[in-house]
Amino acid sequence: MSLILCVAQLNLVVGDMAGNARQITDAARSAYAQGARLVLTPELSICGYACEDLFLRPAFLQACDDAVNQIAANLADLKGLCLVVGHPARAAGTLRTKSLSVHQCFNAASVLGEGRRLHTYAKRELPNYQVFDERRYFTPGREACVFNVGEGADALQVGLLICEDAWFDEPAYAAKASGAQLLAVINASPFHAGKGGERVARMAHRAISANLPLVYAHLVGGQDEIVFDGASFCLNANGELSGQALHFKPDQWFVEIQSLGNATDSVVKINASTAPAESEDAQLWHALVLGTRDYVYKNGFPGALLGLSGGIDSALVLAIAVDALGKDQVRTVMMPSPYTADISWQDAREMAQRLGVRYNEISIAPAFEAYKSMLATEFTGLSEDTTEENLQARIRGTLLMALSNKFGSIVLTTGNKSEMATGYCTLYGDMAGGFAVIKDLAKTTVFRLARWRNQHDPYGTGATPIPQRIITRPPSAELRADQTDQDSLPPYEILDAILQRYMEDDQSVQDLLDAGFSATDVERVTRLIKQSEYKRRQAPPGIRVTHRSFGKDWRYPITNKFRA
Repeated sequence: MSLILCVAQLNLVVGDMAGNARQITDAARSAYAQGARLVLTPELSICGYACEDLFLRPAFLQACDDAVNQIAANLADLKGLCLVVGHPARAAGTLRTKSLSVHQCFNAASVLGEGRRLHTYAKRELPNYQVFDERRYFTPGREACVFNVGEGADALQVGLLICEDAWFDEPAYAAKASGAQLLAVINASPFHAGKGGERVARMAHRAISANLPLVYAHLVGGQDEIVFDGASFCLNANGELSGQALHFKPDQWFVEIQSLGNATDSVVKINASTAPAESEDAQLWHALVLGTRDYVYKNGFPGALLGLSGGIDSALVLAIAVDALGKDQVRTVMMPSPYTADISWQDAREMAQRLGVRYNEISIAPAFEAYKSMLATEFTGLSEDTTEENLQARIRGTLLMALSNKFGSIVLTTGNKSEMATGYCTLYGDMAGGFAVIKDLAKTTVFRLARWRNQHDPYGTGATPIPQRIITRPPSAELRADQTDQDSLPPYEILDAILQRYMEDDQSVQDLLDAGFSATDVERVTRLIKQSEYKRRQAPPGIRVTHRSFGKDWRYPITNKFRA
């Protein structure tokens, strides 16, 4: 027996059931024409992932149900095709509260064929950690789902699992006990650095423990703060990786399945093409580019604009934005103050010229002097401090938002994770904007990625985008004379190491002291993290690329006396 399976690795849009259904239908027809008789689409492919409280709206669930039925009807002429579509499915009964009735719902997948739903499977293991809230919306399933592809002696028994199911033993064992010869796992697994290797390792363990080959069908694309990296793959029963789809791109990826031996002692082997492997920095870059592109265009913005300061953060954001959107859709504005160094002007101009983006200069000096004059009576006898520094940042934020209002482009903010952690950012100033591209990049990673991008040209811009001096000069907000970041913060190598251990890995203050960090640095950084919570609540969304970001992964109270 030989069977062609197609993974339709799609970039879907949350809530666009009609558009998603067209993508699924077109992919199924194309795959069928190329010989595939089993097509897998990602988890919740009909509605996109993650739909959050849309799952609580009966009208939304009905629209999903209608779209699944429409796909089945539209493909009724494709004889012998089995198409797996992920969708929410209402369960029997309702949960009643004082204010509303909420239909119980499954995270489900249906096998479509012959113009109808042949089988429906409900996800059994519901994640409720990191960015996941599935227990808020879904009821766990209880039954295995095994279905036939093909007929008679050539039929293949396929066990269907949904994402988290495959991270646990029992769902796969139940599928095998029901006769499965192959595990088909449909997924929407958010990207973070290192996640791809972790997935392959866990799925290899699953294939070996169940002694079954496995196909991992994954989603691709950006959705608010999360990015899905594609890279669908297949494994033989011994855990050997036997093929992998494209990273960070839609793909129609074909897998050949062969059954060797006789009916009572058959062994299923699978094989497929393998896309080139990518380094961690390359994956980070592609995640940031894809997340930016999808956020801008899926939300209907014509392009993006940002303040270009001549510093490393805005330089990196500009390079990402041009790779994501193209030079014609990106505008930069240099907004010098009396403290802006000549080299900042020079480097900002040079970078804009290298990338071919629109570049304007608007001095904030007149507005800054006007604000100081307006406040002079109130500030009589008081020396200048961070108040005047923040005024400059807020003037710049106001100018950028005015340009956004007038021309429609979204403002990309340029703050990094180290700044977000410690509050080294200004509310309604450099935090003003619609999307925070590098919000989850530590400052040391910002420098590393800038060097990586200067050595690679993955999107064919034909330029080394970032002037070397931007990378090598000491970072500064340039809000007062002779200012550097290290006037207010520990060296970034120390700050970022503490941040990773304390914020991302939940190590305690004592753990940090035991690891050799100075008490002064630990006290300072952890205090700043705690007291900056109110700022982060007002920050724009940004792309998650670590296993814990300042977003859904981090839900700390603003009013809080605990710090240990």
